[in-house]
Amino acid sequence: MKLTRNPLLILLTLLVALESAVVASAATLIDSFPTRPIHWIVPYPAGGPTDMVARIVAERLGEHLRQPVIVENLAGAFGNIGMEAAAHAVPDGHTIVFAATSMVLNAPMYNFKPDPLPALTPVSQITTTTYVLVGSTAFAPRTMEDVLAAAKARPGAVTCGWGATLFQLGCELLRLQGRVDILSVPYRGNAPAMQDLVAGHIDLLFDPINTALPQIASGRVRAIASARPKRGGAALADLPAVAEALPGFELTGWFGVLAPVATPRAIVERLNREIGAVLEEEGVRKRLTDAGLEVTHGSPEAFAELIQRDQVRYAKVIREAGIKPD
Repeated sequence: MKLTRNPLLILLTLLVALESAVVASAATLIDSFPTRPIHWIVPYPAGGPTDMVARIVAERLGEHLRQPVIVENLAGAFGNIGMEAAAHAVPDGHTIVFAATSMVLNAPMYNFKPDPLPALTPVSQITTTTYVLVGSTAFAPRTMEDVLAAAKARPGAVTCGWGATLFQLGCELLRLQGRVDILSVPYRGNAPAMQDLVAGHIDLLFDPINTALPQIASGRVRAIASARPKRGGAALADLPAVAEALPGFELTGWFGVLAPVATPRAIVERLNREIGAVLEEEGVRKRLTDAGLEVTHGSPEAFAELIQRDQVRYAKVIREAGIKPD
């Protein structure tokens, strides 16, 4: 008896076989991951806070993955050089890149083209950084309400220093949300800005809580308000939030991990789980909290939402403040 060959049936059979082979191959890749050392690009200079956090986590992450995690500092162009290198890496999970809040500011502030951020996928958030608004002891206002009243009474007289783009946006947020004329004063870093605040040359400054605390404790500057969405946190827990006077105000930083956008989902999830396990270790948590950071871990989707939110929010501030791309 002659069998009738159905071309459609043959094609469907081949497609099912091909799909099964691809699934099996992907499963083998994921089960064996990682097969060599992980290359972790830190797109900022060695010795800074980002480098410190990466090395604390990398040391233990290598133990969890049973492969070394090698940190490489690839600084330049406000982080874009390292991000571009990661974006063009083979998307197999063996290359990851350190992420910081400042990355979402690069496209609207510096007009980089192409922007490498869309070519990277969120893996995991690692920490949150609290910022605090501090005032000079020569500056009379002690509360956020007093600051706004002083700025309204003397338009352009109240000064807000900044040594990084994110802190510049903090000063602009005060001006925009408070509807007051505050003079923004740029510095080459927050350390010299803090020196001028102590000396009474400027009135206000947003600073990471860990670097501001010694100055506050010594009485050289005055803590006015937390830039968290609400009061709390490990340090200065009772300090009022700026948002209590200006609803919706928030200025917080974050560190995290990204990977090339085509990295298999299962590998992203594996990296996320292992990073989460590292962050649960008491020794790691202590080293990070001692550095003034709040350990924060969640799903890749939660980190993606945070990045997207900050992209939209800060781009809006940049537009409304009239800041032109460099």
